Amino acid sequence: MFTTMSVQLPTHTLLQLVERLRSRGGSQDMSEAISSAVQLWLDGQSADADFEAADTRGYQWKSLFLPEGTVLRSWSYGEHNYARVEGEEIIHKGKAVSPNQFARSFARTTRNAWFDLSIRRPGEKHFKMAALLRKELAEQSTSQRSAVPAAPPATPAPIVAPQPTAATAAPPARPGKSEFDPGWDLPERRKFRYRAEDIAF
Repeated sequence: MFTTMSVQLPTHTLLQLVERLRSRGGSQDMSEAISSAVQLWLDGQSADADFEAADTRGYQWKSLFLPEGTVLRSWSYGEHNYARVEGEEIIHKGKAVSPNQFARSFARTTRNAWFDLSIRRPGEKHFKMAALLRKELAEQSTSQRSAVPAAPPATPAPIVAPQPTAATAAPPARPGKSEFDPGWDLPERRKFRYRAEDIAF
């Protein structure tokens, strides 16, 4: 048994529904048509939510987003090593690792993961170095920021500067440095202004 509920529809919408049912013919019930329309709408909404959830899964590596299915590759001691982004983690040999841990796991030294790892995102054919992807992303964001037109600067009303009086006149300018001025003209290299030996305690 179905639960019944009265729902208010605008007259315009109800008349369109009646006209559509009449044009299709058959013995379709009004409540059946509304029920199937609501069910169709709900199915569409859940499909969109599933698509968005699958699309946003991945690993956020500082400024670089690695979507699910991304393959990471490292070269060490003559062989390639691979890891894959599954869900929100990077998985290598069944363990969740960070990009830095993945890069360091094959070397006996400290490694910079940005320069050691190559990345192939889903749908791409070739691997790209992570540092190059990060650089492209930074250039793209700066070009987007520069593409936004800046507001024109406000032009303030001209301000008339007060005329200096004799009491507020500027002091006379210091004479410029002469060409024959003896002395050291490079910046001071000493850490302290005075030597410790010259100070009397």
